[in-house]
Amino acid sequence: MLARPGAPEVSLTQRDMHAHTAPACTAGLRIFDLQPGDSRWGRFVSDNPDALPYHHPAWFQVLQDTFGYRSAVIGCSDDGAGRLCGVLPLMEKRSLMAGSYLSSLPHTPLAGPVAADRRSLDALLSAATSRTDQTPARWLQLRSMDSSLSGLGDGLSQLSWEAAYVMELPDDPERLRFGKSRNQASVLRAVRKAGRSGVVVRDASSVQDVRRWYNLYLETVRAHAVPPRPFRFFQLMWEILAPQGRLRLLLAERSSGGRTELLAGSLYLLHGFTIIYAFNGRDHTQLQFRPNDAIHWKAITEACTSGFRRYDFGEVASSNDGLAHFKAKWGASPVPLYRYYYPRQHEVKRDVLGPGPLRSTAEWAWRRLPLPVTEGLGGWIYRHL
Repeated sequence: MLARPGAPEVSLTQRDMHAHTAPACTAGLRIFDLQPGDSRWGRFVSDNPDALPYHHPAWFQVLQDTFGYRSAVIGCSDDGAGRLCGVLPLMEKRSLMAGSYLSSLPHTPLAGPVAADRRSLDALLSAATSRTDQTPARWLQLRSMDSSLSGLGDGLSQLSWEAAYVMELPDDPERLRFGKSRNQASVLRAVRKAGRSGVVVRDASSVQDVRRWYNLYLETVRAHAVPPRPFRFFQLMWEILAPQGRLRLLLAERSSGGRTELLAGSLYLLHGFTIIYAFNGRDHTQLQFRPNDAIHWKAITEACTSGFRRYDFGEVASSNDGLAHFKAKWGASPVPLYRYYYPRQHEVKRDVLGPGPLRSTAEWAWRRLPLPVTEGLGGWIYRHL
């Protein structure tokens, strides 16, 4: 049965991320730099109902070990015993286009501060904006589901982003429903077709499975003209998150002609009562066997049985009606996401190329690149753009 999960070595030594490390007190709260290996971080995040997998030190370690960014974690405590009441993980990203900025967190859909109360949240945001002013970083970016952060801190501006599609799971698996009756019938038909076609879904068991899945992932993101994340990123996720029960990679396979083919695979992140559908790779020539439907069916039903209460299908671009329809089919509803920036004057472009002939040409060219080339370029793009 799927289990719900409950200190990394993270380098915090760069001087310009820690120009001011002396503890500060704000109305009875102590603001300080949380040190590597401090077990309070993991315990606090595991006990906080608002925390996501991306707030956990294990995710922070994956990013740090993959990309090597300068990093810091702002902690907040409210008593002499040092009881943690808030955490804000930060990394400094140096972009050739946007300059140097602090992010919570880069290459992560959601993060930002997580705190026990509003007072601690305000103290963390004030510390983050102050740090931005005192370091070479030009600006601060926070990614959050919380619509109220703009009323806290000092000088934060809010930008409405895309929506994530989230499905609430019942406490009784017998009450599991997939939206309207029409959607329910559509889901069941797809799952039955996968079963009749011989599709079998299993958990990945080795880094070799991750590598096989990664090859499908490369093809999938190339088809969408999206740069791929480096294999090392997923390898570290497997090595760091999977042993802690924070990652699940489901593979859909089918045997034919004496050999077993990998049709699709989906990678999930787990934390508390939430399971997040994070990455997918599939063979587009095998979609008639409905491997993705079979994967979601297994993931959702087992998550419900195991006590998870939220199945997050992830972010959907407003222009991607097809993906939104697929996720809504399962009974997921849109939840708005936000970006917060400091200082207020900072202008943000969602899309560097924007719609038009230049973008169309770039996408056409990207889809025709060999996979090893897109893999190499993807790593460079994530680090430098």
